[in-house]
Formats: sequence, C-alpha cells, structure tokens
Amino acid sequence: MNKVRRNEFFLGVKDTLPVMCGVFPFGLAYGIFGQSVGLTPAETIAMSLLVFAGAAQFVSLPMFAEGAGIAMISLTALLINLRHLLMGASLSPYMKGMSLAKKAPLSFGMADETYAITISRAQAAGYSALYQAGSNAAGYVTWAVSTIGGVFLGGHITDPLSWGLDFAMPATFLALLIPRLVDKVSISVCLIAAVVSIVASIAVPGKWYIIIACITAVAVGGLMERGTADEN
Repeated sequence: MNKVRRNEFFLGVKDTLPVMCGVFPFGLAYGIFGQSVGLTPAETIAMSLLVFAGAAQFVSLPMFAEGAGIAMISLTALLINLRHLLMGASLSPYMKGMSLAKKAPLSFGMADETYAITISRAQAAGYSALYQAGSNAAGYVTWAVSTIGGVFLGGHITDPLSWGLDFAMPATFLALLIPRLVDKVSISVCLIAAVVSIVASIAVPGKWYIIIACITAVAVGGLMERGTADEN
C-alpha cells in the first residue's frame, strides 16, 4: 500500500474516531445486557463480531430472554436493517466498476455513523474505498472492544437489573431516535408506530408486535414521503 493510499485509510479512521466516543457506551451496555439475558460471554462477543448491527443486537436481547425463535429474531433484524439498502443505494454510484469481493467487506462494515462520514467525504472530495475501509475499521473495532469491555463489567455485576440497568435499552433507543425526529413525516411515523406496537402487543401474542410496527412504519413513511415529493 503506497503512502497516498495508506493516508486515505488512516484519514477515514481519524475522521471516525470522534464519533465513536458516542458509540462506545452503547457497546458497553450491550456487553453487560447480553449476559443478563442468558447469552454466554463468547456468544455475546461473537454476535458483535459476526452480526455487527447495534440496533438489531439490542432488539434481539429481550427476544432471546423470552425464548423467541431464530426465525423471528432474524426477520426482526432484517426489518430493522432495511435502511442499509437505502444507504448502499446512495453509495453505489461511487462504487461502479468495483468487484464484488471489494464491495462485500465494505458493505458488511458499514454502520449508520460510518456511512454518514463516508458519504459526506464522497460528496465533498470524492469517494475513496480506502477511506471507507478506514472509517468502517474504526467503527468495527470500537464496537468489538466496547462489547468485550461490557462483558468484563457484566461478569462483575451479579444482577445488572438490580442497578436499574434494564432501562438502558429503551433509553438507548430513545437517544438514537429523538434527534432524528426533525420533520412532520418522521414525527408522524414515530407516533403511529408507537400506537401500533402498543395495540399489537396487547392483541397479538409473542413478539410479533415488533414486526407489525416495523412494517407499518415503513409503509406509512413511504406513503408520506411520496405524498411530500408529489406536492413538491
């Protein structure tokens, strides 16, 4: 790797690390709660290394605790991560001509934060696969290290729920959600999804209310976005 290419990689790492300061506590929380729902330390860490999807991992924890099947958990994770299709689509024009062997690891390592950094750089100064790889590497290593740290801390906390830490999961989602409610569409979709999830949790057994709420949110959001586009 020549100097210019190496500099692109480390520039991606450098630009991403400040954002990771906000991600690290979530990784710690996941590592702690993974064990509290019955996952072994190895399973908790392996999930971060192989799945690498923070929101989906957090959602899966209470589902594991209540005995939800792998099919249910997988489908829920798929719905939660559908946004990656849109992120990938916005990057695809910059990646024309790149082989699948190169696209695959870049796609796997892409998270919300690293995508935002990569697309901003691409629009401002041009796309660099090495820059994205550096950004992805910073995100992946941060999530892995913070998960391991959480597993270590969890091993020294005999009953995490007695500390009131069970509130960390919904608090985490609220912290991620609220800053994104910036317009009429996002606020409306959030409120509708909340109502649907509450009603479905009462009317439908199991964890199907999560999937029902996800599908409803996607459908309503799509219809509202189309209506807004038509008006413009």
